[in-house]
Amino acid sequence: MENGLESTGDSRLDQAVTQWLQYDKNPKTAAAVRTMVKEKAMSELQKCFGARMEFGTAGLRAAMGPGVSCMNDLTIIQTTQGFCAYLEQCFTDLKQRGVVIGFDARAHPPSGGSSKRFACLAASVLISRGVPVYLFSDITPTPYVPFTVSHLGLCAGIMVTASHNPKQDNGYKVYWANGAQIIPPHDKGIATAIEQNLEPWPKSWDTDGALQSSLLNDPYQDIHREYCQTIQQHCFHRELNKNSEVKIVHTSVHGVGHIFVQAIFKAFDLHPPYAVEEQKDPDPEFPTVKYPNPEEGEGVLTLSFALADKEGATVILANDPDADRLAIAEKQQSSGQWRVFSGNELGALLGWWIFQCWKQQKEEGKASIKNVYMLSSTVSSKILRAIAVKEGFHFEETLTGFKWMGNRARELMDQEKTVLFAFEEAIGYMCSPAVLDKDGVSAAAIAGEFVSYLASKNITLSHQLRSIYEEYGYHISKNSYFICHNQDTIKQMFERLRNYDGENSYPKECGGFAITAVRDLTTGYDSNQPDNKAVLPTSKSSQMITFTFANGGVATIRTSGTEPKIKYYTELCAAPGNSDLNQLKTELDNLVDAIVEHFYQPEKNNLTPRPE
Repeated sequence: MENGLESTGDSRLDQAVTQWLQYDKNPKTAAAVRTMVKEKAMSELQKCFGARMEFGTAGLRAAMGPGVSCMNDLTIIQTTQGFCAYLEQCFTDLKQRGVVIGFDARAHPPSGGSSKRFACLAASVLISRGVPVYLFSDITPTPYVPFTVSHLGLCAGIMVTASHNPKQDNGYKVYWANGAQIIPPHDKGIATAIEQNLEPWPKSWDTDGALQSSLLNDPYQDIHREYCQTIQQHCFHRELNKNSEVKIVHTSVHGVGHIFVQAIFKAFDLHPPYAVEEQKDPDPEFPTVKYPNPEEGEGVLTLSFALADKEGATVILANDPDADRLAIAEKQQSSGQWRVFSGNELGALLGWWIFQCWKQQKEEGKASIKNVYMLSSTVSSKILRAIAVKEGFHFEETLTGFKWMGNRARELMDQEKTVLFAFEEAIGYMCSPAVLDKDGVSAAAIAGEFVSYLASKNITLSHQLRSIYEEYGYHISKNSYFICHNQDTIKQMFERLRNYDGENSYPKECGGFAITAVRDLTTGYDSNQPDNKAVLPTSKSSQMITFTFANGGVATIRTSGTEPKIKYYTELCAAPGNSDLNQLKTELDNLVDAIVEHFYQPEKNNLTPRPE
């Protein structure tokens, strides 16, 4: 092998390593690869060079480290070269409009990789081709990138973040000129362009030169100010906010959120939330939590509970590390226990509140309800549908993921429609059309005002949620997953459901629960449509079947795009007036048990249940 190294004995691997060492100018990753070759660490080499990271609609997400399967200086350069080449094909005015780049606080000292370093390299690649770059000079929340794309009319945006993933990971998320995350066919176009541009261009490594370039702009101060001004349009109770007695705790879980949530609270004239001291500053080690994911609930919120109890606060707001998601907990008056709301419950609360605010404005002579829309993903609660039916606005479902909601919102806005709200059950909320993605900063401010408003009427979030369910019908959900590392088992499980009572016949019942409709977004079948063809886009690369039951239950079974999980999302939607909550919960539990027993067959398929 070239570079004076012995052959690994695997010619394909030798070729990959030789090319890597030709291209890689990062001394740490290059040295790590040389060491692996010298020590004949074959399993490590296979892991690093076995397969290139796949560029999908969510961009890239992988561990930081050496090799084509990891996030590092060279793979960032290669990815950005491909992205730049693809943008050059798509936009004749790329050199007039430019691209924005943001980054979080992640870092991986062993490989010399960090979000800031990766962002500078991406800027360097684009500037070397004469593309103006708006590179934030400091960490920002993810939603600032789509906001900047829309606000400045740019061609694209890049955010370097791995959101709430474990500390060793990083990611590269891409936004299109419409301000939303990319959807097909852009992912395939970019992936192809990356493969065609693997050799670093002459100035791709020259970050020093790029940082001196006249093509480099720092949008940090302007965008922060403009964002706060824009989101203030959703502040409707300023006087009430000023005088509110409510105490709120906020944690940014060692991520970027702290200063931005403090600033947006100030913009709404809300009292500053108490910050969890041990978690307020960015720290790539995430030292106080096992997983930096507020969706995990109580484990991540332990320090928040302690601070709230000390200060007499009744509400906790928690952002994930890149501040695009928001969890909320409330102290229960009766028991003194903390209740962590689910993403579906928060979707009901925020959706109801945003509609009330719109209604109040409308009475002052604003738009017609016929042009108002709310969106949610197909695995999220149908509560917005129930509110829409009663109140007269439109509700639409999209495929899972904010990329679909953001793109659909943009289409509706282009038709002069008002998109008030969109949400997904994974604690993601779009409360303002200024950001066509989930945004935990604006959601925190709007939640802060909502809590203040309720407190002025002596109502808690829990009470308000109960009122919503009593008015529009209880929607109770139960979501979980099984772990399965065997792709064949997963395939067989879904094929069995498609050929349940003979070929091409789906189940008609499950453990005594009658099934009234089936939608399969892998094959494109939907029994509810006159021609049996699904309206939502289908994808053969992932498994997803939804069953509707005669008792008002809906269950979706799907594979995860990023983890070895077979997830289920179930919900029982009761008619307004049916408020025997215990009976509804028992019925949903029984339905879930039947789905697990008859459809998942965990013993037969050797599935591991979700760890408690």
